[in-house]
Amino acid sequence: MENFYDILKQLVRVPSVVGAEHPFFLFLKRELQEQNITAEYYDGILVAKGNNPSSGYLSSHVDRHGLICMGHNEFQYAAFIAKNQADLQGNSNSEELLKNLEVRFKAQRVQAYNPWSGGYLGIGTISDAYLDTKRYNIFFKIDGLDHLLPGTPIAFMDKLQISTDGLISAQLDNVISVALILYLYELGYQGTAFFTASEEAGRSWRFLLEYFRRLDIETEELLVLDTSPYHTLEEIEKIDIVLRNRDENAAFHSPLKNKIKEIATQNGIGFHFKDTYIKRLHEQSGTKGSLGVTELGRVINASKGVIQGTTLQFPTIGYHTAQETTTQRSIESMVMILKGLYL
Repeated sequence: MENFYDILKQLVRVPSVVGAEHPFFLFLKRELQEQNITAEYYDGILVAKGNNPSSGYLSSHVDRHGLICMGHNEFQYAAFIAKNQADLQGNSNSEELLKNLEVRFKAQRVQAYNPWSGGYLGIGTISDAYLDTKRYNIFFKIDGLDHLLPGTPIAFMDKLQISTDGLISAQLDNVISVALILYLYELGYQGTAFFTASEEAGRSWRFLLEYFRRLDIETEELLVLDTSPYHTLEEIEKIDIVLRNRDENAAFHSPLKNKIKEIATQNGIGFHFKDTYIKRLHEQSGTKGSLGVTELGRVINASKGVIQGTTLQFPTIGYHTAQETTTQRSIESMVMILKGLYL
């Protein structure tokens, strides 16, 4: 697994704020081409193809949460600036984060970068963060970045941390899945992989569906990789992977789901279904709520089932922070399942 962690260490250092992913796409394209993998870059999506493109369809979003400069000393949460809000419907995990202000931003170091070249534009420190209910966004006070122009993306400064007790921490969502796909290509995967932009703003599914329609592709085996949030370390230490039967938008019907369950059962990999888990929490608390929104559910719904698949997720705590944490066992389980499916 050493090569996987080398890949992940590199990727977490490359900024990729939602809406400003271009530098990350270029870095990723180079990494793929170094492995002799064809990489096609379209608006909002990078498509990688091995020697047998139809042998698998993997998807991962590349964007991470960050900030955008909106004017002199005005900084907002990037996923919720006005131009990104059209596809947010009030029922996603990202929006729950905004409402609950679960992230503690104070004293977080950040770096500004050129949205096209990726060039470094300065380092600052968040001194305050507050929710403006009229403008429906989190506003930040940042020391050291008062020279920035409107539209400049600002990423949380990040570095992979590997603890002695088997925990991995960084802003993992969803760079960890990108690293996993690159590693799978290194191991010999020859199928197709999709890397999408603006998932945190609810827009990535549009880019993915547009590509399938562009080439008139139909499949029931789209596998979307991501992280999945939990509240405590004890919870994620009991499960290695997270599956779903459905999300808020659609039911997932794919032969991949049973294949994954079979591999997991044979290898002692712990799993559960997130939608069932959420329903149980709602029943215990006597409340009603969303089952969560995924890229895949939106694609299935919009394609009227022409595109089908399932999700495979890392259980994490510290969701949407620079200290999102998963276990090494979870990473090894994900690799084992993907090797079982495609190698």
